[in-house]
Amino acid sequence: MTETAPFQPIAPGTQPANDTPSYGSTGLRHPKRPPLRIPSTITETAAPHFSPALFPSLIDLSVLNGRQALGERIIVRGRVTDENDRPIPHTMIEIWQANASGRYDHPGDTHDAPLDPNFHGNGRVFTDADGWYQFVSIKPGAYPWRNHPNAWRPNHIHYSLFGNGFAQRLITQMYFPGDPLLPLDPIFLATPVEAARNRLIAGFDLTITKPEWALGYRFDVVLRGRHATPMETQ
Repeated sequence: MTETAPFQPIAPGTQPANDTPSYGSTGLRHPKRPPLRIPSTITETAAPHFSPALFPSLIDLSVLNGRQALGERIIVRGRVTDENDRPIPHTMIEIWQANASGRYDHPGDTHDAPLDPNFHGNGRVFTDADGWYQFVSIKPGAYPWRNHPNAWRPNHIHYSLFGNGFAQRLITQMYFPGDPLLPLDPIFLATPVEAARNRLIAGFDLTITKPEWALGYRFDVVLRGRHATPMETQ
């Protein structure tokens, strides 16, 4: 008989609140009424099956059609685990980000910064049997976002982690160490507990760094429990 480890509840203040006044758009989109529980069907809980066969991996965002994107090349590696440090294998991670100039390849981005024809800023990776993932990209630039006077977003990469179905999806952001914009960013500061929000900052890792080619960063994701990574979709 296999023993099941007890569930570790999320500690107060370690996840961002839906309504964060300093982050202006939350006032427009957070729920104003108590949630209604809707029964899940097999489609939401167990479909589709996310696999590289159906959703091809794109692990190098820094090259498009054989041409190198502009900017500082980086390698990001990490491990996805549960609250008991058990690996989450074969899970799909989608990533998206701005280019080195701080602009997204999206018609809705009107920032006066150049687009890079060799960088779309989106990719997809899968964790291996031990929960590890890795991708190559370009370090994103900061950009203005008009949340408050002279507001700039720190360098960051968006993560979307999928479980066994559409209803099992979590979204978070990875930041870079030493960024002077972090203490000023309402989205980063939306997680009240400092130790918890610091889990969103990747660590520079020389063992991941490839000599004369790219700097390496380590970013682990914990999906629940007292040490869970702060998520935007709680």
